[in-house]
Amino acid sequence: MGIATVITSGKGGVGKSTASVGLGRALAARGRRVLLVDCDAGLRGLDRLSGTEAELVYDISDVVFGRCSPAEAIYPCRIASESGGSAGPENEDDASRGLFLLPAPARVEDMVRPPVMRRLIPLLKRYYDHVLLDSPAGVGMGFQAAACAADRALVLCGPDPVSVRSASSVRLLLTGLEIKEMRLIINQFDRSLFRETGAFADLDGVIDAAGIQLGALVPLDHSLAAAFLRGRPAPEGSPGMLAMSRAAARLEGESVPMPAWYLS
Repeated sequence: MGIATVITSGKGGVGKSTASVGLGRALAARGRRVLLVDCDAGLRGLDRLSGTEAELVYDISDVVFGRCSPAEAIYPCRIASESGGSAGPENEDDASRGLFLLPAPARVEDMVRPPVMRRLIPLLKRYYDHVLLDSPAGVGMGFQAAACAADRALVLCGPDPVSVRSASSVRLLLTGLEIKEMRLIINQFDRSLFRETGAFADLDGVIDAAGIQLGALVPLDHSLAAAFLRGRPAPEGSPGMLAMSRAAARLEGESVPMPAWYLS
């Protein structure tokens, strides 16, 4: 039986979907079977970021309404390697072979409601080591549907007061859903900008304001975002993917210290 993790933020624009795909790839690179579940009905984006956009026929609503089997709506994320060539088993990189996507509906009217998600996600956990639920922005029905069946949560925020405040609000909502295990991911972190704005004295101030234990600090990495927007893998040695790899190790119970340059 696998574990379901909701990846949420409250506020939009913090790189949550990019983080979902990056973390999924990092877990798959560790030899795990990983299912990405896009919960953003009407505004789905994980198909584009995971390189499966052209293959989509069915989505999660088709499974729920009996129009297809779950297997027909789950797509292998066969992202072509950086060396080029078309996507396919012979070209997919190691970090994609264990990564799969269950897309969100194209129409918001087809959103899967929380009671159905509570029944569906435990079934999916039987076949995957990790089920990553990419929550839409905000705290409405989409958030409730993504979070209601999760075992734990990763809450993303940027190092700015508005984003941190939304993370704190999401923490309270997740607590109300009886999700006790939460970790904070400070995403798109630019150390020089953080110092110049002076909104927080240090990173401890961000963590204290959010009220969530730090799980990862992901630096601003344009190469990671640009690669995923093309449906391609980010360079494994890029700062963003290295941070995702460390976050994946921590999710699996390993003790991984923060790099010294994060703390300087």
